[in-house]
Amino acid sequence: MTVQAQPVTPADAPQPVAIADTHATTEHASGGEHESGGLPQFEFQHWFGQIVYLIFLFALLYLLIAKVFTPRIRKVLDERAATISGAVETARQVQAEAAGQAEAAKREVEDARASARATAAAAKARVTEDANARAAAEEATVSARIAEAEAAIAKTRDAAMSNVSTIAADTAAAMVERLTGKAPDTAETAAAVKGAA
Repeated sequence: MTVQAQPVTPADAPQPVAIADTHATTEHASGGEHESGGLPQFEFQHWFGQIVYLIFLFALLYLLIAKVFTPRIRKVLDERAATISGAVETARQVQAEAAGQAEAAKREVEDARASARATAAAAKARVTEDANARAAAEEATVSARIAEAEAAIAKTRDAAMSNVSTIAADTAAAMVERLTGKAPDTAETAAAVKGAA
């Protein structure tokens, strides 16, 4: 069974429609609403809906900012301020402790210096006392030896002086005997030496 194509008559073919006619038909069908040719936002009949949407969006944004974003930002700022104030307070405490430790160290250094000075003065006084005591002991020893030496010298001198008259008498006797050839009397020679002295 074959189907034969039937010829298309000009009455059945779609007729071309002009663009201008379509535009005119659309304008006519809409009732001339867009006759101004402007934006629909600027037309008065749309303002109520736009105002309602504006109020709704403003309220939504206000609630989001007031209830969500602002508390979070405030919380972050408060935490930051608390952290900064805590750090500043800690730094002040550390600075005060460091100043106290510096003062304590300074006092300890001054005490150590004073103690060292006192120890040095005591050591110097002790050394001076020891040196003076040793010098006095040595001086006493030297004085005792000098006294002993002087006593020995005096004794030797006295002994020598006592022998001088005997030696002088013997020498005078020997000289007289040599000159005269005759030995003199010892008593006369001793008296002559004593009389010359």
